[in-house]
Amino acid sequence: MELVILGSSGGPQPNRERSAPATAIVRGDDIHVIDCGNGVARQLVAAGLRLRNLRSVLVTHHHVDHNADLGALLHLAWTAGLVSPVDVCGPPPLARMIELILEAGRPDIEHRELLGRPKLAGLLRLREVAEPGVVITTPAMTITAGTALHPPMPAFAYRVDADDSSVVVSGDTAASEQVAELARGADVLVHEVYSPNHLDRLLAGTNAGVAELQRHFARAHTDAESAGKIAKQAGVRTLVLWHLIPYDLDEDEWIRQASRHFDGEIIVARDLMRIPVQ
Repeated sequence: MELVILGSSGGPQPNRERSAPATAIVRGDDIHVIDCGNGVARQLVAAGLRLRNLRSVLVTHHHVDHNADLGALLHLAWTAGLVSPVDVCGPPPLARMIELILEAGRPDIEHRELLGRPKLAGLLRLREVAEPGVVITTPAMTITAGTALHPPMPAFAYRVDADDSSVVVSGDTAASEQVAELARGADVLVHEVYSPNHLDRLLAGTNAGVAELQRHFARAHTDAESAGKIAKQAGVRTLVLWHLIPYDLDEDEWIRQASRHFDGEIIVARDLMRIPVQ
């Protein structure tokens, strides 16, 4: 099993250095995507992965940096030759979102179905995730959702177990006992991070309330030092710092903060990075 970082930045604003949040878990030819930030389909192709091999898409929560290209990924995988079913999982209102996505794409979809493609809607197996638990199980793999702490949004982290190895992707979350428990004994924990000391620069020029955003970060995101604490508590082998806010902070600074409490391997995510999970 392999973890591929498709996008390592955090937040809704595009930048020139990092793509929006998305990861892929690859086992054999099968691809399981967690979060669908802007550009996810292109990043999959840039990583040398075939869109037609998409087997599941898991959305952690419905902020735009995590779901902006959900519809585009499914649609483009289909035009790239998808013929196998795809499990699509995420919090409500996932089913309504997929309904609207298919309606918006109807002119193109109907034309391509006339050309002999299988019906796109028939390939999508939807599961709205309202509580923690197993969301996908196959003879080779189990994917489990765990509650994340990202108010006011319902949010989930996901754990993928296969071949006696495991990886957990936190999505957006404050430091959370539930995420630590989900990651217990995992080989790799991919955890979001932000730097409180750099928020002023980040929030300069925003059209939202600065004080409100500062409160949001404090209660709904995790600084790198706390991510290290979670990794230590969970007993993971490797901590991958991801969803980087700000995206351009020096990697050594991220590692310095996270290593205050975690003495395992620490990796600062980069776009298209490939990490064996074993």
